[in-house]
Amino acid sequence: MRVVVVVGTRPEIIKMAPVFFALKKARLGPRLVHSGQHYDYQMSEVFFEELGLPEPDAFLAVGSGTSGHQTGEAIIKFEHEFAESDPDCVLVEGDTNTVFAGAVAAMKQRIPVGHVEAGLRSYDLRMPEELNRRLTDHASDYLFAPTEDSVRILRGEKVWGKVFKTGNTVIDATVRYLPKAQKVSEAMSGVPWGEYALATLHRAENVDDERTLRDMVKVLTECPVPVVLPLHPRTDLRLREFGMKGLVEGSGNIRLIPPTGYFDTLVLMKNSKFVLTDSGGIQEEASSPVMRKRVFVMRLSTERPEAVRAGYCKVVGTDSEKVLGAVRSFVKNPMTSFKACPYGKGDSADRIALVLKKEL
Repeated sequence: MRVVVVVGTRPEIIKMAPVFFALKKARLGPRLVHSGQHYDYQMSEVFFEELGLPEPDAFLAVGSGTSGHQTGEAIIKFEHEFAESDPDCVLVEGDTNTVFAGAVAAMKQRIPVGHVEAGLRSYDLRMPEELNRRLTDHASDYLFAPTEDSVRILRGEKVWGKVFKTGNTVIDATVRYLPKAQKVSEAMSGVPWGEYALATLHRAENVDDERTLRDMVKVLTECPVPVVLPLHPRTDLRLREFGMKGLVEGSGNIRLIPPTGYFDTLVLMKNSKFVLTDSGGIQEEASSPVMRKRVFVMRLSTERPEAVRAGYCKVVGTDSEKVLGAVRSFVKNPMTSFKACPYGKGDSADRIALVLKKEL
């Protein structure tokens, strides 16, 4: 039995690490294949080291490019990889070009596809991730839905594959790795404030639009609590291109740091007062039983409505005045009422392995 575990970006590596180890424990012969979509060391390799993952069995070096070029290149390389390794199943996670390409390449060779984190929807078609996740769901044989909401969406869309509610493997990762991160991370040594907000910013619809990015910068420079911002390469490029990098660097309210590894990210989040983000995964991580943080989602929509209902996340849009208004209200009255984590207790990877053990 051989199950290929596909990764290509930071979130996929984090969320598939528990799956890899669960498959190994279940003797399902995991083969780790990295597309190379995130080819920068800080965005990829450091996570393998921290999570204890072995070097990938195959690295496809897809690299950057337009969305169509990157996806097409990945499909070609995945097709060759699957023909060589002849897996019994291919597992993909999430909504990136890597995920869609891996699913298409496997489907074309009649290899069963399992989609981890299936059934998420933002209904925002400006997001390439929305297209990727929808198409991947309808190409998959096994759909591992994190919540009842996602199960209902998949069944409403009449997907062809089998649907299983498993929880989200990111919760497995936080529970497994936060204790170790708190022991070894030195991230807090670079934070000059006792109280701060953690910010992450990288979505194309935010940083590629000059007006929206200017609003994001205003939020960070005028935030009532100083901000730690790990600077994503894409965001750094756009700040320079639009002439905003000096404004950010000159702000005494912002601490710019290089992209962080997983352990540093966990520690920075755990010690923050709240989080400002356009990320999807952080919305889930914040709801983990070991994290429990308020998150302001700087987007027009979210595919994680469960985290909103449970009190962890608030969608505040991208208008700087509205975002700052929500943040100031929270700082003035930081009372929170969190419900139980909507994404499980940390056993999602074992549930996925158990399904595959029975189905394959």
